[in-house]
Order: sequence, then C-alpha cells, then structure tokens
Amino acid sequence: MEKRLTVAGVALLTVLAAVFTFVHPAHAAAGFSVANGRLYDAGGAEFVMRGVNHAHTWYPQQTRSFADIKALGANTVRVVLSSGDRWTRNSAADVGNVISLCKANRLICVLEVHDTTGYGEEGAAVTLDRAVDYWLSIAGALNGQERYVIVNIGNEPYGNQNYASWTTDTANAIKRLRAGGIAHTIMVDAPNWGQDWSFTMRNNAATVFNADPARNTVFSIHMYGVFDTAAEITDYLGRFRSAGLPIVVGEFGFNHSDGNPDEDTILSYSQANGIGWLGWSWSGNGGGVEYLDMATGFDPARLTSWGQRLFNGANGIRATAKEASVYSGTTPTTPPTSPPPTTPPPSAGCTAAYTIVNSWQGGFQGEVRVTAGNTAITGWTTRWTFANGQSVNQSWNAALTGSGATYTARNVDYNGRLAAGASTTFGFIASWNGGNAAPAVSCTAS
Repeated sequence: MEKRLTVAGVALLTVLAAVFTFVHPAHAAAGFSVANGRLYDAGGAEFVMRGVNHAHTWYPQQTRSFADIKALGANTVRVVLSSGDRWTRNSAADVGNVISLCKANRLICVLEVHDTTGYGEEGAAVTLDRAVDYWLSIAGALNGQERYVIVNIGNEPYGNQNYASWTTDTANAIKRLRAGGIAHTIMVDAPNWGQDWSFTMRNNAATVFNADPARNTVFSIHMYGVFDTAAEITDYLGRFRSAGLPIVVGEFGFNHSDGNPDEDTILSYSQANGIGWLGWSWSGNGGGVEYLDMATGFDPARLTSWGQRLFNGANGIRATAKEASVYSGTTPTTPPTSPPPTTPPPSAGCTAAYTIVNSWQGGFQGEVRVTAGNTAITGWTTRWTFANGQSVNQSWNAALTGSGATYTARNVDYNGRLAAGASTTFGFIASWNGGNAAPAVSCTAS
C-alpha cells in the first residue's frame, strides 16, 4: 500500500459458509510448506508471522530498518518491491541484498510486487501476469532461498472494479511460477484493494489452492475500513480456519481514510487462532496516511502510538513473536546494539548469555541466549539478580518468574530440547531507573 483509494462499498457479511475441498501436501523440507491450513518452516515448526511491512522500493537507502525491526521483536518483514512498471525496478542484485539482510537479522522475508495495486481501477497498475514476468526474471536471486523467503505475487491485485477474473488470473500466475521453477511458498492477495469485501477470494480460495501443483499457497487479506467490527474480522478469518485453508493478515492499520479497523480484535483473534499478521507500515507513508508510520523518520527510538501498540501492546509483536526455527543455533551477522557478551565455552549442561538489545529512557529490551553444552539437553532453567532495581514487565519464549530482584526463566514446551551446542533465545521488556548493569546469568540443564 502506498496510497489507498476509498473503498466504494462494503457488502454485508453473508451467513452462508463457502465449501472448500483440497488435498494437503507432504511437508517440504527444502523450504516453507503448508499443511492442514498451517504454515510450517523448513525446520518443521509451525510458523506464525508477526511483523511489519517495509517500503524498501521507495526508500532503498533505509537498509538499517531490517535490524531495527528485528530488534523490536519481529520475526517477519514484508518488503515492497517494484517490477519497474510504476516505480524504479528492484534488480536481482538488490533483491539478493534484501534477502541477505533478512537472513542476517534472522527475519523471514515476504517479498511483494507493488505495481499490481488496484488493477482494473488504478490506470497505472499492471497485471499479475506482468508480476510473474518480474519474479521469473529475478529467479536467480530467489532460487535456493526457499527456507527464508515467501513470494507474494502482487500487492492488492484489482481495485473495486473488474475483479471477476481474480480467481483465474491468480491460479494462472501460480501455475506459471511453478512451471518457471519457483518452489517457494506463494502468498496471494485479495482483490478490492486487498480487502475482499466482495468475498471473491474467500469463496474461491479452494480453487486457487488446488491450482497450485505444490499445494503451497497462503492467502493474504488486508484489513482496513472494511473490517471495522469484531464480527466481520472473526467471521472472515474463521471461515478460512474452519476450511483448513492458510490465511494471514498481510496488511492492517489502527485507522484509515476508509474507516476505523478493529485492530484489537485482529490481534487477539489472530493470537488465539494461530494466524499470522504484518502491520502496515514501518515508516515513510504518504498520500494522507502518514499516521500509519510506526517509527517517525525510520527511527526506532521514536515509535508512534501505532508503533507502540503493535510492538509493545497486548497481543503485539514482543509478546507473541517466535523466531523461525531455521535460525536456531545460528548467530546474527549484523552488529549488535550493545557490546557482545562473553560466554564460556560450552560444556556438559548449558550456558546463558545476557544482552541488552535495545534501550530507551526508563525501559529496555533484554535477551538471553541459552546454549547446550557437549551433550543434548531436554530442558533448561536460567537465573539472575538485577543490581539496579530493574523490573521485568513482560517476556516471551520462556516461563519467567520474579522474586524481588531475582528472576528465574524456564524453557517452554517448544524450546527446551536442544542438541549439543545448539542455542535458543528468550526475551523480555523491563524498566530501569538510574542504572542498568547487565547481571551474570546461570543456566541449569535437565
């Protein structure tokens, strides 16, 4: 989304459920895959997107944004690209660099072509077929990156007019990509400026899913003014869940020129039902929707109210994001925001290293990396005592309890088992006043 036209009309939600039939694929170990309406990463773990959109094609110099978005807890970034039809073309080399930035920062890349936005209503927009031409032209940058990249064919294909061919066009685009050797999980956007008020995507999703020879397609709904009540949100997402079809909220905001989305329900329902989402957008908005910037001037220290809500609020990124399992046991290649901790060599049992990932007046984000020693472990417990009165407010990827200045963090069910030398991380948000010395952290394995 760069500038969104006002939605012409919103159809009333029907009470008739669409009938979907499809066949589930086997897990594809080479990259992401879909089964039973869920997305799985190459490590075999279910992956739920928690991230934001970044307007790379309009701000190609803002490469630090990938590290900043990761530092705030995201596990995914949806990257705006251009085929060259409406904006400056992103070359294969540039796309390769974007993928490298995602991998260096342990992010999953959702790459999308923006030139299709509003086709049929927006005169400058191009077809999905034209977007496929672009993907095939840069296949060299994509092939081999299936573990880290999802290909979102085209942003918001079709506006509020002439969208009847969405099903055929989308199915044909998927077939062309597969025939051209693109083995990635594919993401497809809804028509009606992405909001599907006509239910074209909802009612034809099974047909499109079955058109993919790999059965490896995810559907993306964009939620703005059309989705301004809890009933509309839960009904739409719930129908995909009931049908066993994979759905993500590829864009949404807290406000929009076409109405006031119910972002709280989007977040809470998605968390309760394992549905991924990607908020719009990190920074650089124009065309009257500047209020959708999460960071003022691409500065992570100046989060807007929308940014604070999405990163730090209830059911937000910090509280719910889990890193893709393909990054387990690896180390980011970008410089950390604080001096790297000194960690003793692994031995039997486990070690823990404490890092201050980000800090602001009165608060900070901490991370602890747990590493198994020379033998595999089935669980771990870490402990530390703050020296300056710091207090943890929320945490993720661990069961954390506190008694005065002493905190104990234990593994949760999905990150307790570590192979010899493997690592996992957990994080937290805490307050500080006056001092913020990093404590020593002990680790006990089971």
